[in-house]
Amino acid sequence: MNPDFQRLMNDATRLTRAGDLQAATASIQAALAGGAIAPQAQDAGDVIEVEAREVPDMASVHADTNIDASTGTPAPQRDVPAPGRFITGIHADKAAGRRDYKLYIPPGAGARALPLVVMLHGCTQHSDDFAAGTAMNELAQAQGFYVLYPAQSQQANAQRCWNWFKHNHQQRGRGEPALLAGMTRAVMAQYAIDPRRVYVAGLSAGGAMAAILGDTYPDLYAAVGVHSGLAAGAASDLPSALAAMRSGSTSARGVSSGMPTIVFHGDADATVHANNAAQVIAASVGTAAAVECERLQGNGERACTRQVHRAADGRVLAEHWLVHGAPHAWSGGSAKGSYTDGRGPDASAELLRFFFEHPRRPTH
Repeated sequence: MNPDFQRLMNDATRLTRAGDLQAATASIQAALAGGAIAPQAQDAGDVIEVEAREVPDMASVHADTNIDASTGTPAPQRDVPAPGRFITGIHADKAAGRRDYKLYIPPGAGARALPLVVMLHGCTQHSDDFAAGTAMNELAQAQGFYVLYPAQSQQANAQRCWNWFKHNHQQRGRGEPALLAGMTRAVMAQYAIDPRRVYVAGLSAGGAMAAILGDTYPDLYAAVGVHSGLAAGAASDLPSALAAMRSGSTSARGVSSGMPTIVFHGDADATVHANNAAQVIAASVGTAAAVECERLQGNGERACTRQVHRAADGRVLAEHWLVHGAPHAWSGGSAKGSYTDGRGPDASAELLRFFFEHPRRPTH
């Protein structure tokens, strides 16, 4: 670790213990402004955590020591914050850069290994907005799982879109897939997370990146949720991305990944054409799976057509939910967040049901 960075962080620890939070915050900001963390990050990535509720700007580097923000006293490295916390952090990777994130830690965390759901926001969104719109934290509190919200930076994309359409962000070990997988692993290393129950989902550009992560890291993610997104490899540059968004991709891959996948898409989506949903399913299961189709409509909800794709042994491989009349928005989402459609079936609940039915299968 860079000596100047270490010195500033040591100063922050000392000032926190002394109760001078303003000076401690300034010391941390000086450390981060110096850019020392990204080039000095280890292969697995460094994680900085900020306790978002009590002291919004305070941070601690978990590789050295954690500071309890409410008391200013050191805590053991793997200590879990109090139940039901929503914390802020930074993940840095020397090859792929750094990104902020938010992590929801549910009640009872640390007592046993719990699932982790990685949630990738859409363009112009941010972590708090996406958490509010999907209501995933409330579900995590009730059902007991962690939620990780990586945040795209405007330096990486002016509209804060994940760069799913660039060829150098579509491969294992490179670009944003490597960074997001590294962030996932870093959080798993710090908290009691069940490695067989790690999932990734996203909306729009986040959904397209979730599909890429499922394709490139099947040893890490057990299942994928794609809402209003596109298949992995649907585009390789901006012109092909715009064409795929208008009518679907012309570069579909011939081999299915076998990754368990649930897809939600509105058939009135004017941003990402609903043809892309079928291409996400095809990339997962191919065309050989048996398909069961049913039309659903709850009280006051939009009607939808649900297709369940099964393997020869009866296992569910994928689900395709086509929501009739729905726009480019998270189905059943809360008006507290952007790009949500409160009239649709509850995508968050259905994604979780599908995920928890699909722990990662042993490789042997």
